[in-house]
Amino acid sequence: MIKALCARLFQKYRTNKFPDAPPNLPEHFRGRIEFDRNDFTDEIWQQTAANCPVDAMDKEKVCIDLGRCIFCGKCQQINPAIRFTSEYRMGTMQRENLLTYGHSIQLDEQLDAGIKALYGKSLHIRQVSAGGCAACELDFNVLNTLAWDMGRFGIKVVASPRHADALLITGPVTDNMRTALLKTYAAMGEPKLVIACGACAISGGIYYDSPHAAGGVEGILPVHLYVPGCPPHPATLLEALVRFMGRRQLDNRA
Repeated sequence: MIKALCARLFQKYRTNKFPDAPPNLPEHFRGRIEFDRNDFTDEIWQQTAANCPVDAMDKEKVCIDLGRCIFCGKCQQINPAIRFTSEYRMGTMQRENLLTYGHSIQLDEQLDAGIKALYGKSLHIRQVSAGGCAACELDFNVLNTLAWDMGRFGIKVVASPRHADALLITGPVTDNMRTALLKTYAAMGEPKLVIACGACAISGGIYYDSPHAAGGVEGILPVHLYVPGCPPHPATLLEALVRFMGRRQLDNRA
């Protein structure tokens, strides 16, 4: 016991200061996409869109769907005018807000007052991997570690859907997981929320055209929060959850 106490005194406080301070992002972090329509020709855009592995680029509207994008960087290799910024804040309650036409996407500054009233102090989450590769699942699990400690915001993971306020879904919803997902949702008490975590859960990701997957959770369950990425960085996910609960405003450094 004495050794454990001494170790804690030596290690000191290890939880990072996020979201009160900016997160420590990796050097090559790929965040929100920006581009200037005047910096490239229609021909270059068509060529770039044709090479997108997940068909995230609209050839006619000249926009990129961040809900489908896997942030692979292939578009930037073909068209250097496309830039991956260090902006990690991308979670939104509106699916259409994930469409970027070149500059910053519209995020939710004011959330539903009812959500804040019900979940502002605590949010219990049941996580379901609906055919995911485990990347989104692992980065969500990271939020439970000492470095991120999402429990300080009242966010907890529960084993039973009957104890859950929200269902956090990862994966493209494969045929073999569809029934299990629906049963889990049905077992939750009212009111209940659905969080689509990652490109696969939002749009199908790299499995968007698979005959054995639903192409994401939309159309199966009502989605209340979209968190893009492949996988979403822990900072992206935690910021979205905290803002969703009404614990932080968008114009803060959180």
